[in-house]
Amino acid sequence: MPVARPHAARSLSRFLVRSRGPIAALAVFLALFAFIDVISPGPLTYFDISYQISGAAPLALAAMGQTLVILSGGFDLSAGAVVSLVNATLAANMDPMDFEASVLLWTLVGVGTGMAVGAVNGFFVAFLRLQPIVVTLSTMFIVQGATLLVLEQPGGMISPTLGTFYMGDAVTGLIPSPAVLLLVAALAWMWLKASPYGIALYAVGSEPQSAAATGVRVAWVRFATYVLAGGFYGLSGVFISAQTGSGDPLVGNSLLLPMFAAVVIGGTRLGGGRGGLVGTIVGAFVLMIVVNVLLALGVSAYYSTIAEAGVLLAAVLVGAFSRDSVLMEALRRLAGAVRARRAGSSVAQRGGADRRLDFVAGRGTTQPVAAGFFARNAGTLRYSLPAWICLVLVLVATQALLGNTLGNWHFWNSLLVLSTFLVILALGQGAVILTGGLDLSVPWMIGLAGIMCAGLVQGSDVALIYAVPIVIAVAAIVGLANGLGVVALGLSPIVVTLAANGILQGAALLYSDGTPSGFASPLLRTLMTGRVFGVTPVVVLLAIIVVAGTLLLSRTPFGRRVTAIGNSPAAARLSGVRVGRVTVGVYVLSAVCAALVGILLTGFAGQASLGMGDDYLLPSIAVVVVGGALITGGRGHFLGMVGGALLLTALQTLLAGTNLPYAFRAIVFGCVVLAAVLALRDKRS
Repeated sequence: MPVARPHAARSLSRFLVRSRGPIAALAVFLALFAFIDVISPGPLTYFDISYQISGAAPLALAAMGQTLVILSGGFDLSAGAVVSLVNATLAANMDPMDFEASVLLWTLVGVGTGMAVGAVNGFFVAFLRLQPIVVTLSTMFIVQGATLLVLEQPGGMISPTLGTFYMGDAVTGLIPSPAVLLLVAALAWMWLKASPYGIALYAVGSEPQSAAATGVRVAWVRFATYVLAGGFYGLSGVFISAQTGSGDPLVGNSLLLPMFAAVVIGGTRLGGGRGGLVGTIVGAFVLMIVVNVLLALGVSAYYSTIAEAGVLLAAVLVGAFSRDSVLMEALRRLAGAVRARRAGSSVAQRGGADRRLDFVAGRGTTQPVAAGFFARNAGTLRYSLPAWICLVLVLVATQALLGNTLGNWHFWNSLLVLSTFLVILALGQGAVILTGGLDLSVPWMIGLAGIMCAGLVQGSDVALIYAVPIVIAVAAIVGLANGLGVVALGLSPIVVTLAANGILQGAALLYSDGTPSGFASPLLRTLMTGRVFGVTPVVVLLAIIVVAGTLLLSRTPFGRRVTAIGNSPAAARLSGVRVGRVTVGVYVLSAVCAALVGILLTGFAGQASLGMGDDYLLPSIAVVVVGGALITGGRGHFLGMVGGALLLTALQTLLAGTNLPYAFRAIVFGCVVLAAVLALRDKRS
């Protein structure tokens, strides 16, 4: 028996180390719960606790699905859209007067719908080996379009039977049904975690090559993971339907940011291989109680997205202080550079003499024959030309279906004006993607910039002199913060920019107090809608941006360094490229481009509005991918992106001229991106 105690102690120690994330989250939750009990006007009742559990349950269920995907090494941006689709499907098809509706049947409908979307994601990610980010972003928009076809606007009714089952008590006055649901899900995970699938899931998330070498069927594990995750999203949609009693095609959109926050708070590592669903449940409750604390303190609800983003970043930063993290590595390099400078051995302190070897041409050497244009640009043309060829086909189809377009200058002028927004976004987002990153803060950078511009200008041309520089400066600061988060802290670009998008949303709401005021000045309106010799002035700006963007990304050292980083950051660093500075620079460029689009959209519409940038996230990525760029970085040309912008704008014009519902636009855009990624992917992947 004396040997058992050390063994038990070691087992307990290992358990505490493995579970430090969930344990820390639980400690934070208990501390916040005690705090909210103190500031509450009276003692918390069973109703209060039941209400809190019901409020956190849909986020917890959706975040559990996201956790599975992240454990496998992926990301799923379509989760919120799946929740909305399930909610809309139930609201549009359930009979509100059917008080004997089968809870099991409609739950299976919701879960099955989510699993079907998960199967689509899993097929493209696991078997076609496409990047999870671009796949799930595309399916997000496809599912959003399908949701609008099912339920165009909030409405519909859910049978009360569903609400009674999920929102009632399992044991009257003692145990709420949502608590039982989460407990069952947690127990199912504990069983699944110990199963062959669970073991393979962690292996795939930790090191897929090693997992494959040991016989794990990596593709099937990933496919099953997305299917199971879709089931959790579907169950979350069923619960929200029972909770609200009606349908809303946008109900799941607000879940994406807190979903990632709950996953990270619960101790799951972004990148896969470590974490679990139990910690995610605790993370969801932490987020829920943080929002409740703010409300109890009388803090405006506009701070909710800022709080969620802040909690997400704080949770990720905790993991950034590990011994092998990028942050600690950067600090070690900085300390080494300081020691080298003090010792006088720094590279920057060496003499400036040219140490390169001379090349002396000997007899018999021949001058290299200059390659022709097509030979030099074969790779660029291969990936950029398809967008321009498809543009011609769309224009021909537009002429055939709508008539009087190709020979009509008004059509071309409108096409160029509407393309301006996407071309500008392509410059910024394209530069980020070329380095292997992604900027998800584009929507609310556009929104905040437009709201600030309209609020500062208030219809005055003179005010543009200071309003535009202020807006651009704010954007540059946001881009700098994004870049430093990626470079200095080593955080995922998706997490950093998603959190930034939430912070910008809160900032826009606070700045405008929920109702944007002000309007564009006459000069800005003329730039976007006026005519000079039959041409809208912004077309000239478009031409300047096309020339400047092409030169910047193709003919300057900055552009070459951007591409080098996308191909291999390590190789670029060894070649003398200051990877950190260039990476920060592309995020600054992206934020400034988004702000410029916000300013121009304000001039185009005459005023700014909340959510004015929401429709530009997928298109900003789509034009880059359709233009031939590789989503993982290292390949792409700005002229191809310009062709992608013109193509998507022409396609949008064609769809607008038909009788198809507006929802088809999102579906078509998502399908175009998937097709482009599949057709133009790197064959070596």
